[in-house]
Amino acid sequence: MRENVVLVDKNDQEVGMAEKLEAHQKGLLHRAISVFIFNDQGEMLLQRRALTKYHTPGIWSNTACSHPRANEDVLEAATRRLNEEMGMKIDLTFGFKFLYKAEFENGLIEHELDHVFFGISNDKPNINLAEVCDYKYLCETELEEELRLNPSFYSPWFKICYQQVFKLAKEFLT
Repeated sequence: MRENVVLVDKNDQEVGMAEKLEAHQKGLLHRAISVFIFNDQGEMLLQRRALTKYHTPGIWSNTACSHPRANEDVLEAATRRLNEEMGMKIDLTFGFKFLYKAEFENGLIEHELDHVFFGISNDKPNINLAEVCDYKYLCETELEEELRLNPSFYSPWFKICYQQVFKLAKEFLT
C-alpha cells in the first residue's frame, strides 16, 4: 500500500503531500510523531525497530513513531501508531515539537518536524513483529550509559529529544 506523508514548512503549515519513500529519498520536510511511554518507576519503554524496516532497521528508538496521514490530527496519529506498533492504548500528552534532519548510509534522509507525545502505563506491550522486534525499559541512568557505549544502536531523532522527554516525564510523574 502506498503511504503518503504530509509536507510542511518550518512553521508546521501544510504545503502538500508526498509518497513516504520519495520524501525520504529527497529529504522533503514532513510532519512526524514520536511517542514515549514511561512506567510509574520512571523507566522509558524503548522499541527495537523491526529488521525489515527500510531505514534504521534493528535500531533502538522511542516507544512508537510514524507520520500522520492526510487530515489526521497528530494526537490521533500518535495514538494509532502506539496501538499498531506496541498494542497499547494509553492517554497521551503533547510535550513539544522539534525539527531535525539526518542522512543515512543508504542515501535516505529524515527531514521531519516531529511532534512528541508521552504517557504513563505499566501495561506490557503486545508488539507487532512487522514493526518491532524487541522492547525494553530503561531508567535515565541506564539509557545514558547505553548511549555512551553504543550511540550507533539508537535512532538519530531519539538521541536528539530523549533528555527533554525525561524532564517532562519527571514533572508529569510527580
